[in-house]
Amino acid sequence: MTRERFIELATAEQEPLRRFLLALCCGDRDEAEDIAQEALVKAYMSADSFVERYTFRTWLYKIAYRTLLDHAKRPRLERLPDNAACTARSGMDADAAFRYEALYAAIRELPEQSRAAVLLFHIEGYSIAEIAAITHSNTVAVRQRLSRGLKLLRKSLTP
Repeated sequence: MTRERFIELATAEQEPLRRFLLALCCGDRDEAEDIAQEALVKAYMSADSFVERYTFRTWLYKIAYRTLLDHAKRPRLERLPDNAACTARSGMDADAAFRYEALYAAIRELPEQSRAAVLLFHIEGYSIAEIAAITHSNTVAVRQRLSRGLKLLRKSLTP
């Protein structure tokens, strides 16, 4: 893949990728931006290994998801208290932050794999097979994670 082609494809996918990571990071914009930037650098460095059987978008999300998992294993210098992790709102105004607070809190309570499956399917519009490729799992597992994730979200968000 040429440098110009990579830049063209990556530019088209930047905003959806950042939105996906922001949701996975429960609204922590700084953490999502760090992960997105690291994923884009990793993708650029391995652009020669891009396999045409995947779409560029799926390949990039796969790298971003792996980067997120790696990032979660690293110790953070500044830890937010557990109840405030999903209420960090750098860059959001107060109304927007309040509007999404319950959703981010509910998403945060989902197991990591269910959270990724729900966001990839319902927010980003990926198919079950694409989610399986991104998360290195099979389609049955993705369906189960989606089902469990939606049940937990309904339970959390229903008064």
